[in-house]
Amino acid sequence: MNATNDFPFLLGLAAFLFSIGALGVLIRRNPIVVFMCIELMLNAVNIVFVSYGRYLNSEEGQVFAFMVIVVAAAEVVVGLALITQVFRLGRELDVDDLDEMSK
Repeated sequence: MNATNDFPFLLGLAAFLFSIGALGVLIRRNPIVVFMCIELMLNAVNIVFVSYGRYLNSEEGQVFAFMVIVVAAAEVVVGLALITQVFRLGRELDVDDLDEMSK
């Protein structure tokens, strides 16, 4: 396929995935689901980076996508550690009620 032919489709797909992720973050209260929605939003950004890189015949989009993947992996590690700690304390996993770890 030609890079100019699929470029609008990829941007539309990324916008759709980002919108689903944003709605999930705003609507859901389970921290695991919120993290999955954040990952969906980050993957939508990766699609945009790679599609722009392909459209401009540059590899910089793939480099930025790789950097986003590394940051997303670090975010998941820290987030899952916090969620595990809250679960070990016996607290309910609700995003609205998680304001302090010591309560």
